[in-house]
Amino acid sequence: MEARGDLQSILPLIPVVLRGGALFWPPAAQEQLKALALGPDVSRVTSGDVLADALHDLRIALSLPALPARAAEGYALFFDDLLSRAHARDWFSDVLPRLARLLLRLPALLQDHYAAAAAAALGLCLLGAQEAGVVLIVQELAAALLACALFCLFPTAGRGEARLPAINFDTLFAALTYNSRPSQEHKVRCIAHYFERVTASSPTGFVSFERKVLPLHPVSGRITYPDIDAWMRSSVPLCPFRVISSGLIEDEEQEALEVDFANKYLGGGALSRGCVQEEIRFMINPELIVGMLFMASMEDNEAIEIVGAERFSQYMGYGSSFRFVGDYLDTKPLDALGRRKTRIVAIDALDCPTKLHYETSGLLREVNKAFCGFLDQSKHLFCVKPFQNSDTKDNCPSVSSDDCIGVSTGNWGCGAFGGNPEIKSMIQWLAASQARRPFVNYYTFEDASLKRLEEVIQWILRHRWTVGELWHMVVEFSSQMLKGETHEGFLAWLLPMDGVNSDADYMCE
Repeated sequence: MEARGDLQSILPLIPVVLRGGALFWPPAAQEQLKALALGPDVSRVTSGDVLADALHDLRIALSLPALPARAAEGYALFFDDLLSRAHARDWFSDVLPRLARLLLRLPALLQDHYAAAAAAALGLCLLGAQEAGVVLIVQELAAALLACALFCLFPTAGRGEARLPAINFDTLFAALTYNSRPSQEHKVRCIAHYFERVTASSPTGFVSFERKVLPLHPVSGRITYPDIDAWMRSSVPLCPFRVISSGLIEDEEQEALEVDFANKYLGGGALSRGCVQEEIRFMINPELIVGMLFMASMEDNEAIEIVGAERFSQYMGYGSSFRFVGDYLDTKPLDALGRRKTRIVAIDALDCPTKLHYETSGLLREVNKAFCGFLDQSKHLFCVKPFQNSDTKDNCPSVSSDDCIGVSTGNWGCGAFGGNPEIKSMIQWLAASQARRPFVNYYTFEDASLKRLEEVIQWILRHRWTVGELWHMVVEFSSQMLKGETHEGFLAWLLPMDGVNSDADYMCE
């Protein structure tokens, strides 16, 4: 196999080595994996405690630091105490040997991957800041990479400097020992269930990971990062907006971009103690974790879209009440590339509980972050001035294949990050409309501040506001908030109760 640039960029991040144009496990690690593959009669791994010792030895064979003591305790706790004796026995006699055999095949899977991806430049590679690109991998390779993470075999040196999140599962298991909340146990149960499924029947589809970038400076054929005036001038009509008071984004029935309320480091606290929207999604769709291997943290003009990640687990609850409740059979159809029609877009909100959310710079950052995530740039390559006037869009290519793909979202950045749900709903509507998405399905999660959202949305749509007109009102409201000229929420400020049935066209002037 010929060494290519994308392979060279990923080599320091994976535990296999390149010699003579081929990939190999180092001999000592290969011998230990072979022993694990032969089952407990040979490997003697019949408990979590002994498994931790085996993982420690594997790491030493790969010249990695010793497995942290807390992590070793976590593996022992999960497999020896939290799992039933019968369940643990199945793991050590069946699942673990199959995982070892999958890992032994990792070099061959990677070589096949690069051979197939070479022509389309979709090979596994490090995608750093401002490096737009797509990686397409088969689900079996995703499973092998996740098995590396379970065994804590990925090198850690240099990941911080490359602005990459942690990828090994040592912290996930270590958190079991100092986090008494059952939610942490159930996160690990989701992961364990995933490995049980993929070792029983290897998945055959594909998953793609795309780093999306809005250039900060003009680039031929690309939409650049819009400024305040560009948003103000936009005459793009607002798309349909459906308010949904109950339900979950991941259960969306229409084909849509499902928004991941992300940390700038993809996955957030998924592999540590986090257990809110992003972390839960990464537990029930574990193939999302693969992106943490090679996707550097997002900057203000970047987003990450992942297509095809399969869902494996049912759950209930949120945060400390999160529970794994059983198997999930994903019946989403496949697209032409063999990916499930599940599109997840990671956009990280401002983490700022102060007034920055109302400052023009903060509003611009948020709307452009969402716009970057929602835009399918491949459909707008020649539409380089999409904000100027209504005639411009007639010169843009049609979004034929994605005409039906809307946006499924909710109160993005409105939990610990302190965002305002009323403003965030408007910002995402603006971004989706400007990105020519056909609809927004907005899950309010019964937030009290959004009880009038449906009413206000319908009023705006009846009056046929454009993106520019709504943006103007959001900026004006935010300015008044900063000056202390209003203390109302945006919805009440925009449409006072005594004006609901009046002709309030003055707001458009």
